[in-house]
Amino acid sequence: MPLAVAKQKLLACIHCGLCLEACPTYRLTGDENDGPRGRIYLMRAAVEGRIEADSPALKKHLGRCLGCRACEAACPAGVEYGQLLEHGRERLREAEPVPNVAGQFLNLALRYIWPYPRRLRLFFAGGRIMRDLGLGRLGAKVFGAFSPRLRLAFTLLESSKFKVQSSKFKKPAPRPQPPTPTALLFRGCVTEGLFARVNRATERVLAVNGCQVDAPAAQGCCGALHAHAGDLAGARELARRNIDAFGETDAPIVTNAGGCGAMLASYGHLLESDAGFAERAVKFSARVRDVSQQLATTSIKTGAAITDESVTYDASCHLLYGQKANSEPLAMLQSIKGLPFAPLAESERCCGGAGVYNLLEAELSGNILAEKLGHIADTGATTLATGNPGCHLHLAAGAKLAGRALRVCHPVELLDESYQRAGFYD
Repeated sequence: MPLAVAKQKLLACIHCGLCLEACPTYRLTGDENDGPRGRIYLMRAAVEGRIEADSPALKKHLGRCLGCRACEAACPAGVEYGQLLEHGRERLREAEPVPNVAGQFLNLALRYIWPYPRRLRLFFAGGRIMRDLGLGRLGAKVFGAFSPRLRLAFTLLESSKFKVQSSKFKKPAPRPQPPTPTALLFRGCVTEGLFARVNRATERVLAVNGCQVDAPAAQGCCGALHAHAGDLAGARELARRNIDAFGETDAPIVTNAGGCGAMLASYGHLLESDAGFAERAVKFSARVRDVSQQLATTSIKTGAAITDESVTYDASCHLLYGQKANSEPLAMLQSIKGLPFAPLAESERCCGGAGVYNLLEAELSGNILAEKLGHIADTGATTLATGNPGCHLHLAAGAKLAGRALRVCHPVELLDESYQRAGFYD
């Protein structure tokens, strides 16, 4: 984003303060600088040269932002806070090329693993082997005594393990479909790496509802982690690769990860200054839909009953605020016959995961998570559905560390299970 454009967007803030109550970090700390209005003021001061670009205050308070974008929904002036946050973090990254140890580790992963599909597959394959051998659970016990952050990291890995609902439950192949795909699936690196079952469930559910899915082999990471870390150059390179991979068709690009979907939907903004990709990026972003939004384009088939125990739903921030999917995920759950559903108080508020925020800002993240787990406990639900792998990991790990029995899954997994019980895959 050019500096002049950033300054103009910063000036759009009217300082009304309506964003403050929507901001998770401001609600916890009560510090104006931990709210959107205060962060915008700091970014504006840096752009205007009133504070240094690597100001400790700017670094601290931008680093403590979850990037949930709830403030955008509350803002009467339409401030594009998410874009401003990424720009601010990019300037910080340029001003401080050598971050702390955690930042250096993140930079190495984003630079040398995430952009390379083969390395990324090996990385997640190693993670799955560790998880399936029980090393995640063991690591949490051994290293947790020395470092709460390492305890959380190993528990996050352990929390991606699939919990079988029924030993009699089978997953037969779906019915044959016409050869021409009507939608293209964005697999996502974390989803395909640790939650491949969600991608397979997405394909089956869409097929039942008349949508044949293909997944371009050349696709890669969406670039969200890079953008959130201020590495917009890296995010742009990944965006260009994905635009090329998904081609120039009109077929919708279906995602099942709120964070990925919001990033894909922002390619038009990300590449607006790229003469070779600007127009293509806008068209690409217009094709992006969450699986729930794709299903909303037709009448969702009703599936069979699957449980007598209560289910609740927590909204992914980027699915809600980035992709504007509000009622559509709930419609998926409502398509399951007789599903006992318990509404979750403050479902629209962030869970505190926010990519790797839970590892970088462990204390704030943990406090936000504790509040969310309290609301989940109040519902009495034994199953929690959420539409983003980062949220899944964070909520499942939090429940495990708190000693609570909670099954966490994607809404499409529950719908998939109900379709199988209904015999749609026979």
